[in-house]
Amino acid sequence: SVATKAVKNALKEIIDSENKKRPLGDGAIEKLLKAKGYAVARRTVAKYRIELGIGSSTARRARNRGK
Repeated sequence: SVATKAVKNALKEIIDSENKKRPLGDGAIEKLLKAKGYAVARRTVAKYRIELGIGSSTARRARNRGK
């Protein structure tokens, strides 16, 4: 749906603009999305992140450490 795509786009923007050395956890992303007006749960953030092929904060931190 359009709402799902909007939330996924906002999620991707947040992750693209995060500090690569200190990636945000799903709970922090949830709070940022709520501040933007998207009422989603942390579990929904995790679900959408996985659907977009984006790793967890731990995986993103490890990936960035290897570069």
